[in-house]
Amino acid sequence: MSDKKKAIELLRTTYLRGPNIWTYRPAMEVWLDLGELEDHPSHLLPGFNDRLLKLLPALEEHHCGVGERGGFIQRLREGTWAGHILEHCVIELLNRAGMPTGFGQTRSVSQRGVYRMVFRARDEQVGRTALSQGHALLMAAINDEPFDVEAAVAAVREAIDDCYLGPSTACIVAAATERGIPHIRLNDGNLVQLGYGARQRRIWTAETDLTSAIAENIACDKDLTKMLLQACGVPVPEGQIVASAAEAWEAAQDIGLPVVVKPSDGNHGRGVALDLRQQADIEAAFTLADSHGSEVIVERCIPGDEHRLLVVGGQVVAAARGESAWITGDGKSTVVQLIDSQINSDPRRGTTEDHPLNRLSVEEDEVIRLDLQRQGFAPGDVPPAGRRLLVQRNGNVAIDCTDEVHPEVAHVVSLAARAVGLDIAGVDLVCEDVGRPLAEQGGAIVEVNAGPGLLMHLKPAEGTPRPVGQQIVAHLFPEDEDDPHPGRIPIVGVAGSADCTFIARLVARLVHLSGRPTALACADGLFLGHRRTEKAGKQYWDACHRLLMNREAQAAVFENPAALILDNGLPYDRCQVGLVTDLGGHEALAHHDITEADQLYRVLRTQIDVVLSDGVGVLNGNEERVAEMASLCDGEVLFYACEGADGLPACVADHLSQGGRAAVMTGQRVSLRSGSSEQGAIELGQILHRRGQTAGPARLQALLAAVATAWAFGISPELIAAGIETFEQPLA
Repeated sequence: MSDKKKAIELLRTTYLRGPNIWTYRPAMEVWLDLGELEDHPSHLLPGFNDRLLKLLPALEEHHCGVGERGGFIQRLREGTWAGHILEHCVIELLNRAGMPTGFGQTRSVSQRGVYRMVFRARDEQVGRTALSQGHALLMAAINDEPFDVEAAVAAVREAIDDCYLGPSTACIVAAATERGIPHIRLNDGNLVQLGYGARQRRIWTAETDLTSAIAENIACDKDLTKMLLQACGVPVPEGQIVASAAEAWEAAQDIGLPVVVKPSDGNHGRGVALDLRQQADIEAAFTLADSHGSEVIVERCIPGDEHRLLVVGGQVVAAARGESAWITGDGKSTVVQLIDSQINSDPRRGTTEDHPLNRLSVEEDEVIRLDLQRQGFAPGDVPPAGRRLLVQRNGNVAIDCTDEVHPEVAHVVSLAARAVGLDIAGVDLVCEDVGRPLAEQGGAIVEVNAGPGLLMHLKPAEGTPRPVGQQIVAHLFPEDEDDPHPGRIPIVGVAGSADCTFIARLVARLVHLSGRPTALACADGLFLGHRRTEKAGKQYWDACHRLLMNREAQAAVFENPAALILDNGLPYDRCQVGLVTDLGGHEALAHHDITEADQLYRVLRTQIDVVLSDGVGVLNGNEERVAEMASLCDGEVLFYACEGADGLPACVADHLSQGGRAAVMTGQRVSLRSGSSEQGAIELGQILHRRGQTAGPARLQALLAAVATAWAFGISPELIAAGIETFEQPLA
């Protein structure tokens, strides 16, 4: 194309980690300068729409603002700007990479040609990668240049694989989210905190903070595990520890052939050889097992298939069965070729977590090579036509059989988990039929595993997926009718600019006096109770988030200036009480394209948007625009206002007339009203007099806001008055 367009300039990219002006969830906000493309919407770029749809045909599915399939295509044909198109390119790349994303918006700012584009981003690095690839794709489409869409999708998928939670952890987090339990990722791996403060639990894949370290160490020692299970009457295979290949053969003769040879502390089936009957095979299996563990066990071989039963909180919640893998010779193909054509061709097999069955590799699996050797074949040999060869004795345990488990089997498996001491366990047993008691068929439990993988139950190769994540969350957070918000501590958010640091400190003091050790984040620093733990620095959002990790905190109060919401989002997802005092402070926010107070409405409403349905939004009734936020609150609304010569503001008077609550200050007396009745009063004038202090109008307004917020939290008028009188900071 001769008229090549200059690339859209990405002015700045901000990852909004908490609820923000766009959405409740983390999002990526990008400021774009379209440059000359401001004068070239989509319908004025010859051939562009067709080129874009050829690269991303699934854009046909995007509803956009039209609200129906094909809506975005309609916008393209009518003419839309490049910032909006980039939004949809990024979303489609995320969709194709396996991280479905439906939210995006693009809005112009006051400077011509500059836009704010935002899209849902569960992870910052994934979002940045999708943005980079989407930007390159869009410019290629505009300038009629080649672009490798599959490589772009692969780059985003690689970022997801590098950054996102593993499937076991992700399913638990998703189940927690369904129940309204917040989560915090504590490292780059799979260590996740569910809940806030004192009510948190931690998981690491399928291990929890209830998982005993002693139990985990026992599970790693297969010989010790067998001893404990045997003491409880759980059937286990006879076996013994051996120190050499010769001892392995001697033990096998004592136990009786066939036998299993395996490492005492291995995992994932590594180094395990089954159904061994010959001396040479047993001695070779010893060498293999010895390379995978500290000691080697020789055990009686139990007839049947391997099963994995998942125990959560003492109950069997899922079960899966394995099966052997075979090939049949055709007289022309080698063993490796037959494995690829007859086994690995199964679409359920692969190397990623999307595949319930593993791809078999002779080169990488010593056990497969050993089994082939026992049958007289090497990987490069050509088996005769019709000759069947066993490739894997117990392949991936991925056939769901949960509904087949006999109650007696479930009891024995649960007993095994309890004997080891694990709250969550993967119990491996071998039997011919899991629907019959083990004693009837000579079945036995061969291992008890801590931190079991869940993928086989979430995505079985055959059968019904099981909601194991939900069952683990129910184990960590039992259902309780008296606890509507499991995992949550009550949070108070204070937003505005008028004396909010003072308000936050006083509210935290009052909450602490009510009997809850309270964490506080404000401009003065981070506090737990009376102790300041650190100063408030440039990384204020991170510091706020750390407070929610503190197990001592039974409640938390946060000062949330507008800049925090714009730069990062709120540090929590929902709150019990949200206060908005005013719409001041716009002068410092010009870099966010905020030039007047009224523009702060959209920013500070975020604090009211996140109030829980049984929480309270506290609003300044003397500020008309702040009072208008009442309609946005999911919970109760409580106004506070100073009564003037003309009486109360109309919104407050109407609210009281409808039975609502309000804290009304007349002179220096605060009346706590519910409808037409007074529920209590705070004599601020008397408190100030006893303290020898005099407060001006601004500080009295701040005291009123703090009183209203404490009352919304459920603190009694008497305790509020006592807390104000003993507050360590000056009230003046």
